[in-house]
Amino acid sequence: MTTIERRPALASLTPLDGENDDAARLPRLERAPQPAPPSVPVADGVAPTPGSIDADPTDAAVRRRALPTLTKRRAGTTVSADAHKATGAERARTGRVPAAVLIVFSRQLASFLEAGIPVLEALEVVGSESTSDRMRTVASDMRETVMRGGSFSDATARHPSVFPGWYRAMVRSAEFTGRLDVVLEQLAVYLERDQQARRQVKSALTYPTFVLVVASVAMVVMSIFVLPKFAAMYDKLGATLPLPTRILLNWTQFVSSAWPFLLGGAVAAALAWTLVFGSTGAGKRRRDRLAMRTPVVGKIYHLVCVERFCRVLAALSAAGVPLPEGIEMSADSTSNTVFQDRMATVREALVRGEGLSRPLTDVDLIPTAGMQMLRVGERTGNLSVQLSKAAAFFEREVAYTMKRATDLFQPAVIVLVGLLIGFVAVAQVAALYSVFGQVNP
Repeated sequence: MTTIERRPALASLTPLDGENDDAARLPRLERAPQPAPPSVPVADGVAPTPGSIDADPTDAAVRRRALPTLTKRRAGTTVSADAHKATGAERARTGRVPAAVLIVFSRQLASFLEAGIPVLEALEVVGSESTSDRMRTVASDMRETVMRGGSFSDATARHPSVFPGWYRAMVRSAEFTGRLDVVLEQLAVYLERDQQARRQVKSALTYPTFVLVVASVAMVVMSIFVLPKFAAMYDKLGATLPLPTRILLNWTQFVSSAWPFLLGGAVAAALAWTLVFGSTGAGKRRRDRLAMRTPVVGKIYHLVCVERFCRVLAALSAAGVPLPEGIEMSADSTSNTVFQDRMATVREALVRGEGLSRPLTDVDLIPTAGMQMLRVGERTGNLSVQLSKAAAFFEREVAYTMKRATDLFQPAVIVLVGLLIGFVAVAQVAALYSVFGQVNP
């Protein structure tokens, strides 16, 4: 029977070349058996390395594991947002997604990350469960971007038609705070509030719009078929018509004879609007300035931007981000060029050491109540706390102002339609009474 010599599994220390025979006859020193490292689940085919976040069992590490670093390194390469700028064609194919789909995506992803699930697995599950084909495509592309070493903000930046500018800026701020789950939940709240506001406006305007359409159709029918017959009858009678009737008849005659010019003017106005307020940088600035100056809508838009600015700056300040960089990122989150341009001067003043409250007062963007909170926070050293309180205050102001505006829309449109119909009725009845009085004195 052949015996097989069992050799030790671990390597042994052997003498180096050139040593004497005595040294060669020394007993070999066997290595002490080392305990096996604890098993760690392997996600996406990438095993965690010692000292990595995945090897840390603490709660803080679990939260950090859900958030990719600003620049990951894999296989000795570094991937950043600049590496994806050449993929404009791929980015354009995704198109837009409904707001409800983006809300569900943000909320589900926040829940997964809060539970400690890695972002790659979270994107895979959330994308596969989405009811939108475009959102599944976007989630798959985002997962590939993160797997190649890009950050989560890089992944969202590849799809600007899906994620608004303020959404991407807040995600970028979350990479500094390490609380991506909290920011995604807040983004879902923002999107839900915007969607609810749109629904309230649509609900408030459904009946008035229907009445306005019916009244417009009635006016068109009267102008084409009814009023010309009355005008011919009034001319035959030679009666003197009252002022409302003359205004109505002249208007219908003008519309019926000059409708090609009116249609051309409407097309020219639409083209001029596109050229002046288009998608270019200058057009965006004009559009933002116009929105800020529009009655009612401008106030709501201003408060929304202030609330978002304060909330993002509070999160960045609590995370220890330098205030100049925090000011810039918070202004970007508003997607308002007016805020971005004026906050750039605030950032320059901060770099010069002029503090925060005085430059913010000079740009005149933060209301008085918010400025008082900011001054208190700057003096006491609790700027992030006061900014959070200011954001909560302005959030309530936005909700109240929006509700009051939507409550006023419906009666305003109904009154407008009533005035229009009343004018037509008064013009016709006054003409009939005037003609009857002149024919039968």
